[in-house]
Amino acid sequence: MTTADAIQIYAVYIKATPEAIWDAITKPEWSQQYGYGGLVDYDLRSGGAFRAHADEAMKAYPGVPDVIIDGEVIESDPPKKLVQTWRMLMDADNVEGFTTLTYEIAQSSRPGVAKLTVTHDLTNAPGVAELVAGRRESEGAGGGWNEVLSGLKSLLETGRPMVDWG
Repeated sequence: MTTADAIQIYAVYIKATPEAIWDAITKPEWSQQYGYGGLVDYDLRSGGAFRAHADEAMKAYPGVPDVIIDGEVIESDPPKKLVQTWRMLMDADNVEGFTTLTYEIAQSSRPGVAKLTVTHDLTNAPGVAELVAGRRESEGAGGGWNEVLSGLKSLLETGRPMVDWG
C-alpha cells in the first residue's frame, strides 16, 4: 500500500444545508437510503459507540454479521465535524485494525451548497483501503467511498435514493 492509498480524501459539493448532510450521515432513517443501505447507530458523545448494521440483502450472504462496521466517536461538532474510529467486520477472517474516519462539512461560497470532505486514514489496513477505494467493485464489493458519496448527494438533492434497496 502506498502512502497515497493509506490516507484517502474525497470531497463532494451537495445542494443541501450542513445540517441535512450531518443528519444523512448520522441518522439511520437516512443511512438506509444510500451507500450500502444499512442502518447506522451513533452515540455522538466523545467515546460513544458507532455501529453500521447489515441490510437484509447483506445478511443473506453466509457469515455476514449483523454489525458490519464498528468504531468509536472521537470528536463530534454538529453539523461541522465528526471524527471516529472505523473497523470493517464483514469478513471475520480478514478483520484489520481500526482506521480513522473524518467528516468535515462546510457551507460553500455558493448559496445553498455545502462541501463534504471525507478523510479516511487507512494506515495498516491495506485490505480495507482496497475496498473503500472501490478497487474491488468488479468482485461485487461495491464502489467504495465514491459510490457512497454519490448516493448521499443524489438522495439529498433529489429526495430519491440513487439505488433502489427494496
